[in-house]
Amino acid sequence: MGVATRLKLAKLMLITGSRRHSGDLVEIARAAITGGVDIIQLRASLETAAIQISDLVALRQVAGDSGLVSGYGNAEYADAARVDLLQLSALDGPAAEKRGFVAPSILLGRSCHAAAQVDAAIADPEIAFFTISPVYNSTGTGEAGLELVRYAAAKAPLGPQSKPWFAVGGVGEHNVDEVLQAGARRIGVTRAVLDAHDPMRAATTLRDRLTEAWTVDPGSEELVLSAFGG
Repeated sequence: MGVATRLKLAKLMLITGSRRHSGDLVEIARAAITGGVDIIQLRASLETAAIQISDLVALRQVAGDSGLVSGYGNAEYADAARVDLLQLSALDGPAAEKRGFVAPSILLGRSCHAAAQVDAAIADPEIAFFTISPVYNSTGTGEAGLELVRYAAAKAPLGPQSKPWFAVGGVGEHNVDEVLQAGARRIGVTRAVLDAHDPMRAATTLRDRLTEAWTVDPGSEELVLSAFGG
């Protein structure tokens, strides 16, 4: 399957920092992929280009054919890092401008923190996926909150015609059911896997919750059938 199809079928994204700030990044990434993570995204904008490229290349080797690798923000060396996806922040310029810096095979995403940004991401032909964040933060409800999750779920329900999107920010095993009840069918996590005693088990637990939600969602069957040419 191509990257676009694999992105549509993705359920679980792991968002991580550089190897220097995430322990043994390669080993955790390997465990996460084995446990069911579909996408590993590196967010390390404060690191040098050389470090980011090195980490992304290492993640690409770990992911192999089992997972997608995403960069974040830095379009200038996305090609060198061999990423599958490149997510733009809400403050980055138009996706059409960034497209000129990356290979056509690299799919672009966008971070969204408000309803207008969700609408813009859905309407932008250069954007293949987007994230809703933060759903939660250290004080409880994040800037996006569950209300924006509900908004995105209404605008882009699970199905072959909707752009895939991920609920991100403080999501973990303790609150994933609440996020799924709000309409999310894909999530991005950080500490829930990176800080887990057993990252593979943590990823598997979250993956199982997501799979259950897909099973009862009426849009999942049509999405899967379309992915396999049905």
